[in-house]
Amino acid sequence: MQPLHILTTAVLFLAVAATLVRAILRPHREPAARLAWVLTIIAVPVIGVLAYLLVGEARVSIRRKERGREIDRCLPRPPGDSEAHRTLQGGPHYAPFALARSINDLNPVGGNSATLAADSVAAVDQMCADIDAARSTVHASFYIWLDDTSGMKIQRAFIRAARRGVQVRVIADALGSRAFIGTDHWQELCESGAQARRALPLRNVIETVIRGRVDLRNHRKSLIVDNRIAWVGSQNAADPEFRIKPHFAPWVDVMTRWEGPIARHCQLLFASDWMSEGGDDLSGLLEGPEPERTGDIVAQVIGTGPTLRFDAMQTAFAELIHAAEQELVVTTPYFVPDELLMYALTAAAQRGVRVVLILPKRIDSRIVAATCRSYFLELLEAGVEIQLYTRGLLHAKTMIADNRVGLVGSANLDRRSFELNFENNILFANAVFARTMRSRQDSYLADCVQVTADEMANRSPLDRLWCNFLAMMSPLL
Repeated sequence: MQPLHILTTAVLFLAVAATLVRAILRPHREPAARLAWVLTIIAVPVIGVLAYLLVGEARVSIRRKERGREIDRCLPRPPGDSEAHRTLQGGPHYAPFALARSINDLNPVGGNSATLAADSVAAVDQMCADIDAARSTVHASFYIWLDDTSGMKIQRAFIRAARRGVQVRVIADALGSRAFIGTDHWQELCESGAQARRALPLRNVIETVIRGRVDLRNHRKSLIVDNRIAWVGSQNAADPEFRIKPHFAPWVDVMTRWEGPIARHCQLLFASDWMSEGGDDLSGLLEGPEPERTGDIVAQVIGTGPTLRFDAMQTAFAELIHAAEQELVVTTPYFVPDELLMYALTAAAQRGVRVVLILPKRIDSRIVAATCRSYFLELLEAGVEIQLYTRGLLHAKTMIADNRVGLVGSANLDRRSFELNFENNILFANAVFARTMRSRQDSYLADCVQVTADEMANRSPLDRLWCNFLAMMSPLL
């Protein structure tokens, strides 16, 4: 047994050493993340090595990366808008748009109009009305799709459109929508003439673990109709009651309806996802005359994900925070910021900006909730106002600065959205629509309780220990 024991020890030592070296040398990683992994691997070697192999890196298969780059090269970019550029350039909020351009090589475009759905039910009804009015194409992407009232309304609208000859293409995340994909409703959709594809399919768990990560997901939520209407926001194809997690219901979402040139930018993002999953070439939809101009909103699409630039989403958030001069109001269900965002938020408050962070009082993850609490005291001491929404799980992802510019979409202020998920957001500049979004945020504030610094400072030592430990380990979560 002695030689076997020596061999086992040697193999374990080499595995630990190799994993430590890989964790330390891995590019695009915060020092805190490196330290957390090093400590975990040393403290619990077997578990640490296995955990690192499973979730230690945002690995995407070489084949998917190469295909993504090839698709990105072949998809034509819509032309720039010199008028929109002149409108923004020199103003206090130009920097976020300049940064956004570096992410997807998309310029801001003017001539857009936007409306905000009254609630989740109204959003689904209006989306279905747009699908029913479609003449040529309907493209949709959902992270979670359930066979409840809202999910079935959308499914039936897709089927009606496909049966009257509209080209319907639908992407549903293979993990988030697995309950729907496994039903006859998915098969019925496919048999109607619609084309439906699973995003990031889990064909073989072992192969997925070796080549990438199971939890790299397509978190995007969008609907593009006839290349001229786009819906973007936080809502899945599901009821507010969200029956898979009813204890936290209702889920309170935001969906925005856009018309104008920005719709083709949303189409570009969908085309990239569709073709990455083996769908037909949609580059033809991105050529020709731009959609009719319907308003005066300047807007820009931001699409991020693990195949794109590592820091894209958090730097987009941070640049908008830095641009705020008077007020910044943020809503997000999951708040696990990195150092960049913590600095941006605290610095904004310290330079005199009114910074309001609106979070749900209860969320569907105790670990994330505890991690989130660990950041409260530092934020409060810097002057950030923290409000907790009490009438359900606030799932809206919005950021409004100075009642003039804003960001709305699918991305949370957490590490999953920064590093693991494919996300879609729209950055916009328009005082009227920004005030509309701020009014919605004010409606959330009416049902919030404010967190105080004394409350956070007087927590039990055990709670502080637990929350701070989770925050320290958050790069691993």
